[in-house]
Amino acid sequence: MSIRDVYIVDAVRTPIGKFGGALSSVRPDDLAAHVVKALVDRSPDLDPARIDDVYFGDANGAGEDNRDVARMAVLLAGLPTSVPGVTVNRLCGSGLEAVIQAARAVALGDASIAIAGGVESMSRAPWVLQKPERAFPAGHQQLHSTTLGWRMTNPRMPAEWTVALGEGAELVADKHGLTREAQDAFALASHQKAAEAWGKGLYDGEVVPYPGVELVRDECIRDNTSTEALARLKPSFRPDGGTVTAGNASPLNDGAAALLVVDEEGLRATGREPLARIRASAVTGIEPQLFGLGPVEAVRKALAKAGRGFGDLTTFELNEAFAAQSLGCLAEWPELDPAVVNPRGGAIAIGHPLGASGARLAGAVAHQLAAAGSGTGLAALCIGVGQGLALVLER
Repeated sequence: MSIRDVYIVDAVRTPIGKFGGALSSVRPDDLAAHVVKALVDRSPDLDPARIDDVYFGDANGAGEDNRDVARMAVLLAGLPTSVPGVTVNRLCGSGLEAVIQAARAVALGDASIAIAGGVESMSRAPWVLQKPERAFPAGHQQLHSTTLGWRMTNPRMPAEWTVALGEGAELVADKHGLTREAQDAFALASHQKAAEAWGKGLYDGEVVPYPGVELVRDECIRDNTSTEALARLKPSFRPDGGTVTAGNASPLNDGAAALLVVDEEGLRATGREPLARIRASAVTGIEPQLFGLGPVEAVRKALAKAGRGFGDLTTFELNEAFAAQSLGCLAEWPELDPAVVNPRGGAIAIGHPLGASGARLAGAVAHQLAAAGSGTGLAALCIGVGQGLALVLER
């Protein structure tokens, strides 16, 4: 069986909303449907009935995500009911996992045309109540927030594995000797690059605002933040001597992203030139509390599969869950030119809607390669509970 070439024809995303912000009134299945519809509408030569499958990442799934948000998005977007949909969960890497699974299906000939994406509404993530051990309990019951982090943790898990995500970032800072000043400088650069990219119109070709919502750009970008403003923030996880703050960590967010993934036949059906070709991917595991360093080996493995090295990279979208986490990864890639990393800003400024982020990164790399005309790009994320995921694209 021959392996087919796989192309990304187009990629769209919503502006990323802040927690409780402009997109908080929009259900996650509606966010997903919006990017699916926008993606299809941008390829008018494509018969939607030819779409073989829709893959969507979703890290929560506890509320209006409705168990299989991919299928819900297909129906709400008005696609033919013959188009199926599957939802995948690799926590923070879910959106990129959806792209990888769609690409794998196309490469193997199981699909010719697929949509891959991701969605998250952290604003609308519900509280959940565990079912009691027996009927009619007399005592009080505890609600658990599903917005972020560990919940209803299995007591068999070692305590050192189940630390808060921010404490995990502090552990990475400890490991690599990363100062508060270095983390704040990284965060400031993320905001500056994102604001500059928006000012230059570099996101105009991929961002599709949600109808009826007054949000046309990413809501968490702070154009006027400064070193002094970031330095005034208190540590969030270690009150005494901590380095991780709300200013050098990604915020809680709402948003969705989608990509059109095809083979040669599918490419002809769209009548369009591809943005990029998918070359290789890799996933790896690491100690759960050091999840922030998850991308380190995944990136090396994906580049090796693609027959490329750090020096070949034109652009690299590395998810900024925390400045400490990103800087820790960069410290372990001395061959990498940091100038190619997140040239249009990262998640500290743009936001990190968990299930959507990986799809946003893959789409950003594809658009940047198309703008450059040629090159090699890479998208990678750390993942809670200790995993890393990476995807190599070329043009």
